[in-house]
Amino acid sequence: MNRPTRALASDFAMSMRSFSISLRALALAAVALATVSSSSAQTDTPDREKLAQTGMKFLSVPGDPRAAAMGSAATAMEGGSEMLFANPAGMAWTRETTDLMIGQTQFLTDINYNHASAAFRPGNGRFGVIGFTLTSVDYGTFQETIRADNEQGFIDLGEFSPQAYAVGVGYARALSDRFSVGGQVKYANQNLGDSVSQPGETEDTFTRQTNEQGVLAYDFGVQYKTGFESLNFAVAARNFSQEIAFEEELFQLPLTLQIGISMDVIDLTSLNGNTHRFLVAVDAENPRDFSEQIKVGGEYTFLNAFSLRGGYVFPADEQGIHLGAGVQQSVGGLGLAADYGYSDYGVFSAVHRVAVRLSL
Repeated sequence: MNRPTRALASDFAMSMRSFSISLRALALAAVALATVSSSSAQTDTPDREKLAQTGMKFLSVPGDPRAAAMGSAATAMEGGSEMLFANPAGMAWTRETTDLMIGQTQFLTDINYNHASAAFRPGNGRFGVIGFTLTSVDYGTFQETIRADNEQGFIDLGEFSPQAYAVGVGYARALSDRFSVGGQVKYANQNLGDSVSQPGETEDTFTRQTNEQGVLAYDFGVQYKTGFESLNFAVAARNFSQEIAFEEELFQLPLTLQIGISMDVIDLTSLNGNTHRFLVAVDAENPRDFSEQIKVGGEYTFLNAFSLRGGYVFPADEQGIHLGAGVQQSVGGLGLAADYGYSDYGVFSAVHRVAVRLSL
């Protein structure tokens, strides 16, 4: 066999091996998604079933408007520091040396979430990618009262403001041109305010007890580029921690397991990939406190500058369609981007998310 023939045979063998691996990944993803779909379909009602009690639910609120607009189907997506809010392994593929995101979510009942993340890629990626996250929650101000035997039936003690925050540090690295791993350790703290009980030594004093807890939580995930066009397969787990308690009631953080796939379907067409991009992502999510969900999202990008997004989650109670848009532009080597996300919550008010990103 001459050299050109041997080279052709070698290339063909490598292509077949890559295609075989891609088929296995696709089959595994299909089985996982079908299993979750079957479990969800077996519920008696289309609503989500409550399975367990969890606390610090602010850790489950998406911090990235782009991902939220796609129904939070972000496990197999690639990106910068914002991937620490979904799957840390996706941060390994960033090509930016420095990345920064700052965003806010106007949630239900006037609760505001503030998110920030940053990523650094030293040595052109030879040492992986280091990232940091910050989440803070403004629950607003509440009136504090205690029951009393007076004309009003209560005593007004003024106002109080519950607070919550989480800070994290993450790391991601591509172990090959197809496989990446990532993880994050974060400290989550929640202060629900003081409990007021029996009067103290006089009728004007009361016994107070602080309701505050902090705990370490862990996120980790993997991503695999199948080699079939831009098809990605990923698995992630978020908010793994020990049990904690306010008073005597033990609870866990909202532990969530996710399997996802994503692909730019323009790869399957004759369209110019530099002009058009249509990313489709599907996640199967198994949270600790509710039944399984399927999350589906899409993002169309034109000229790498304008993006339109949409997503849907099922089964769901009041949660409806998710929509969003984004613009991105490079100015003198500095990447600038702004994203907006809208989520419909039925009888409740809609949820709005905005964020700006800078990259070098």
